[in-house]
Amino acid sequence: MLRHELQPGKLVAGTVLVVAGVLYAGDAGGAWQTPWFVAIPLVAGGLCLAGAVALLTGLVRRHRRAGRTGADPA
Repeated sequence: MLRHELQPGKLVAGTVLVVAGVLYAGDAGGAWQTPWFVAIPLVAGGLCLAGAVALLTGLVRRHRRAGRTGADPA
């Protein structure tokens, strides 16, 4: 089975969008009332957070990759 690298930024973005969808699905189903203006800060804040997480992940990976050398010292 092929492995893929973890991308936490996409995980955060997906989680925030699922939460927004669940909020409005509950509103549509009559379980609770969700004001219309809740989606804008939720989605915008979640996408900004996902971007920050992706940037941090990229910096950490670049830092780790720069610390490695191609030759085995032992």
